[in-house]
Amino acid sequence: MWNDFKEFLKRGNVLDLAIGLVIGAAFGKIVTTVVEGLLMPVVGMLTGGVNFAEKCFNLTDQQIASCAEAKEKGLAVLQYGSVISVVIEFLIIALFVFLIARWAVKMFKGLEADSGPSDEVVLLTEIRDNLKK
Repeated sequence: MWNDFKEFLKRGNVLDLAIGLVIGAAFGKIVTTVVEGLLMPVVGMLTGGVNFAEKCFNLTDQQIASCAEAKEKGLAVLQYGSVISVVIEFLIIALFVFLIARWAVKMFKGLEADSGPSDEVVLLTEIRDNLKK
């Protein structure tokens, strides 16, 4: 079993996956910080000072002053402001992934294999066939 595990690790896919996960987690933190620290305050300013992180809908009869107070008390609230922030984060991440994928496709487009054999291969095949005759 240990040897199988070592062979699995040697294939490289596990290492690639681990690196991707670490970079993805770090990238997610960067995007979260940008959205919460830079983008949402600007959106809030443009919407008249609205703080989306504090937007929630109270599902109980108890009065609350903020979403944080509702969390503290364990009350049922719909935190739609947090959802808005997460959707914006997702859209930003999706945009960056799309741009990176688009760049990679353009960069590696010239490395694609041709549909047919090269001229040299065709010539060598003809020579081989003539020598067989």
